[in-house]
Amino acid sequence: MGHPVTAAHAAPPGTPPPRRWAALALLSAAQFMLILDVTVVNVALPSIGADLGLGRESLTWVVAAYTLCFGGLMLLGGRLADLFGARRVLMGGLAVFTLASLVTGLAPDGGVLIAGRVAQGVGAALLSPSALAIVTTTFHGAERTKALGVWAALGGTGSATGVLFGGLLTAGPGWTWVFFVNVPVGVAVLAAIPLTVPRGHGGAQSGSGSGSGDGRRRVDVLGALLVTTATGALIFGLVAAGESGWGGTVTLLSLGGAIVLYAGFAVAERIVRAPLMDVRMLGRRPVAAGAFLMLVATALLIAFFFLGSMLLQGPGGLSALETGLMFLPVAIATGVGAHLGGRLVGKAGARPVAAIGLGLAAAGSWLLPLGGLSTWYVLAGFVVAAFGLGGVFVAATTTALGFVAHSEAGLASGVVNTFHEVGGSVGVAVVSTVAAAGIEAGTGAGFGTAFTVAAVAAAVSALLSLALIPPGRPHLTAGPHVH
Repeated sequence: MGHPVTAAHAAPPGTPPPRRWAALALLSAAQFMLILDVTVVNVALPSIGADLGLGRESLTWVVAAYTLCFGGLMLLGGRLADLFGARRVLMGGLAVFTLASLVTGLAPDGGVLIAGRVAQGVGAALLSPSALAIVTTTFHGAERTKALGVWAALGGTGSATGVLFGGLLTAGPGWTWVFFVNVPVGVAVLAAIPLTVPRGHGGAQSGSGSGSGDGRRRVDVLGALLVTTATGALIFGLVAAGESGWGGTVTLLSLGGAIVLYAGFAVAERIVRAPLMDVRMLGRRPVAAGAFLMLVATALLIAFFFLGSMLLQGPGGLSALETGLMFLPVAIATGVGAHLGGRLVGKAGARPVAAIGLGLAAAGSWLLPLGGLSTWYVLAGFVVAAFGLGGVFVAATTTALGFVAHSEAGLASGVVNTFHEVGGSVGVAVVSTVAAAGIEAGTGAGFGTAFTVAAVAAAVSALLSLALIPPGRPHLTAGPHVH
């Protein structure tokens, strides 16, 4: 998934840094860790719950807390990189992420574990846009296209590999190594960055503020806090509905609070001098359509990983390793779907690719309850759904970036990236609540209903995509802004 990088951020071509490919390898390793941590924890959840005595709500937050802070603070991270230098913010974010990974692995209880995941998300929000800014300003011409192609491949590879790594680590040294594995990698990258990225390279830029000298040095902390708190209230309400019901006081207050906070964010972004984003961008049809597709596709895919892990290791009786291996064909299907989707978008446009992809996701979701949630039906359903969603991810990115001006590509990219991470939190929260009875009891109760909800959501989204996505073929003008 990409992050806000506009043409203004790219330094004029000059003598390329001599160690730029080594820098790309290091930055890619750091980014790979961030993406991996979105899904690697899913297979470990049953073991974490058993060891720390955590219930459904806490386990849901183990997943959602990371993506919530990653997505909610990402635009702030990009803004800080503009103002204070991408290299400096990158190293700060990597240090926070690495230390948080250590704390999370050592967590003695659920509170420390979730706090560690929050800190990991904060570190990721600082690291990811800074790393992409450095890549964009380090490479030029044909080399930049190659470098961004490598960066683009990290998203699908990291998410898909995460579930397999989660199974291997949980079955081997234990679930704590799902987090500990980040520590030696983080320390090594942190030590090597100063040797490969020159001081001041990817440094403070003009920023994306109002354009005034005053605004360029301002940081919209209020906007970042409002949008992150609003999403947190939304997730809290969705998770709480599993116990208090959809009409419960806690649920209604949380969801109502989320609406008020989102409204406050919209107002704040219109009046502050250097807003995180121009909320009017969401009124642009291509950006709104791309953000919608990214939200739905991520929500469905991360929800499938969450439900699948709980189902296969609970009533399914599989081990963590077997569960991780079961997700391998799902990972392959996602990559193949993305590859074919990219080719079809160029020929037929994003609209049919998104509609067909979401239709396949709906069909795959329907297979699971129809097959009585048996292991092989689960695998077949996941493969079909993941194949379709791979194409939807491509359609989302190309729609948001392929119908806007080059000067707006960075902002559109930032919007879509934020919806990517937030979508994961929303998807997990919804299906966790719908399947609450089965997750708590270790039975199949509620899982069929959860997959049916996913199928309906995918089918409705397929119909909406036909109306939302502009017709014609998109034309990318700013390279692949993809995670």
